[in-house]
Amino acid sequence: MIKRAPTPHSLAPQSQHFFYKAVLSALTALVLLFLLFFGAMTILCCGPSPAARDVFVCTVMETSAAKFLAQIYFSPAQIDAILAANTTHATTLTTDTSAVTVPSAADGSSSLSDITVEDVAGATFIGQMMIVNDPSRLYVATVPNFDSASDGMLLSDLVLANGAQAGINGGGFLDVGGNGKGGMPLGIVIQNGVITCDTSPGVPASIMGFNSDHKLIVGNMTAEQALQSGIQEGVSFGPALVINGERVPITGNGGGLNPRTAIGQRADGAVLLLVIDGRQAQSLGASYKDVADIMLDYGAVNAGNLDGGSSSMLIYNGEMLNQRSNLIGPRKIPTAFLVKPAA
Repeated sequence: MIKRAPTPHSLAPQSQHFFYKAVLSALTALVLLFLLFFGAMTILCCGPSPAARDVFVCTVMETSAAKFLAQIYFSPAQIDAILAANTTHATTLTTDTSAVTVPSAADGSSSLSDITVEDVAGATFIGQMMIVNDPSRLYVATVPNFDSASDGMLLSDLVLANGAQAGINGGGFLDVGGNGKGGMPLGIVIQNGVITCDTSPGVPASIMGFNSDHKLIVGNMTAEQALQSGIQEGVSFGPALVINGERVPITGNGGGLNPRTAIGQRADGAVLLLVIDGRQAQSLGASYKDVADIMLDYGAVNAGNLDGGSSSMLIYNGEMLNQRSNLIGPRKIPTAFLVKPAA
């Protein structure tokens, strides 16, 4: 007599009961999570707190893939009004480099080669501030070729490939719907005094870059104007946060709560590299006002915002210091500010 393996239909009734019960429990949990999520969004968007509504709308509208969450509840005109009430304002100011004095080895400073990392925290965020005393160690690194169809590189790989000691992510990149490969920058990239990318020629952009004296220049300018200002190593993103010791005008919260990356410079030449964690239970994120205030607290004379969100990363001595917001791992990027090893 041949014995046959039992088929699903021949499972014991008790086993079938447990199987269907497990499936039903899982579906119920998903439905409850869905209702809880959209219930919380409804309270934020339609509840009694305009401040909570504004933070929610500004936060999701800064993302590549989650803008639809605000669009469920508000018309384009309503969203535009909320964004306009919570924004940084364009400025015609540019850096006055005379406010910064860059030390040299000839000055006899024993701390010039030092790098320190400090924890920062606020009501809605935690992060890290890296202080590089020698600004001559900063430069822009990129992927070998800019191409929207090609992958960018992980920041860790850019740091390794260039033999750098530290690095943060740089400017933005083509990222339609959050599905960009990270191989094509948006805006301006300048390396060794040469424009290596300019996706909107003649159009001013918020740019952050170092001149030949290793002074950080922040302002709104075209690529050619950036070269005329003396920028040798720079990228565009924005907004500008601090220019000549003054915070740029900010209305409301100046944006939503998201992961942030920013670069600044103190009057003594030290470079400030800031990364804020976000989209996590322990750190929702920071607004542009938060980031500007941190930079001012650390003595920044000039500072600008770099690409944030799931691209925000800070690496030091081969270690990722911040907690990434992307569950599937770090994003690939086209540009970064790297720190050379001490001479």
